[in-house]
Amino acid sequence: MSTAALASLAAPISGENGPGLFLRIVLIGSFVGVGLLAWILLRAGRNN
Repeated sequence: MSTAALASLAAPISGENGPGLFLRIVLIGSFVGVGLLAWILLRAGRNN
């Protein structure tokens, strides 16, 4: 999928030009997911 297609899909979510709010939501969700994954892996390693 091209960048232009992704920007047009994100347009209804964001009032700004480009993917602004949508990109922020995706990035924050990614960081939260990585944090949860690291926490789960660290707890699993500690229990052994």
